[in-house]
Amino acid sequence: MPELPEVEVVRRGLAEHAAGRAVTAVDVFHDRAVRRHVPGAVDFAGRIVGTTLTAARRRGKYLWLDLSSGEAVLAHLGMSGQLLVQPPGTPDEKHLRVRFTFADGGPELRFVDQRTFGGLSVEETTEVDGATLPLPVAHIARDPMDPRFDPDAAVAALRRKRTEVKRALLDQTLVSGIGNIYADEALWRAKLHWARPTDKLSRAKAAELLGAATDVMDAALRVGGTSFDALYVNVNGQSGYFDRSLNAYGQEGEPCPRCGRPIRREPFMNRSSFSCPRCQPHPAGFSL
Repeated sequence: MPELPEVEVVRRGLAEHAAGRAVTAVDVFHDRAVRRHVPGAVDFAGRIVGTTLTAARRRGKYLWLDLSSGEAVLAHLGMSGQLLVQPPGTPDEKHLRVRFTFADGGPELRFVDQRTFGGLSVEETTEVDGATLPLPVAHIARDPMDPRFDPDAAVAALRRKRTEVKRALLDQTLVSGIGNIYADEALWRAKLHWARPTDKLSRAKAAELLGAATDVMDAALRVGGTSFDALYVNVNGQSGYFDRSLNAYGQEGEPCPRCGRPIRREPFMNRSSFSCPRCQPHPAGFSL
């Protein structure tokens, strides 16, 4: 699933190529692509046509386009969703689900989704702590790249949780934007095993961990994010290449870049967690 860097790459592309443009037509080619818009495809299109896409915004892993009507088009990219900017007349992609056409006659915005796990919906917005958010996103915490992110408050919230540290990192109501990839990378950088209890972390160690998460996501953003297959792309269809810089995630059996021990893979929440057995030892009492 795309995490903060991958979503931010798409947001920047939308801000450059879609924001400020008036929508003249919206074509929905697959109802599943707008299944989260409960009134249906006709209502979805009707609430967008005639409006202007005023801005492209993000909170954590959540992406949306503000409309001049005051509503927002919330995008769930899922496992294979892509928002692409294409010149008019470009042949339809095999898995094209929704197309936006603009009054200026310029490039179209297309939502392409091979596996149809993603989707678009038009949502009402609300004010939360000085930010305007789509209602389904109102409970999501600020992310470390948000100018108003409060590191001290995030550290305190993390240490108050009585759970494993990786579960806390993935809790989008504590700190948003971090998923499985960057959690493993941040834990590797901070030399913490994913099962370390949060209430046993010192304030300094919790701050180090959140700093590591910020640094690794910033590094990934600079190279376009992490693309494990051709489905993770920016609005121009280009893949990121941070996967070449991963130290732990997906590196089972490879030598730890720090100590040389083979990276291990352990089951975690119906997925996997990757860590170094020497640099990130199991906490006391740990058992799988």
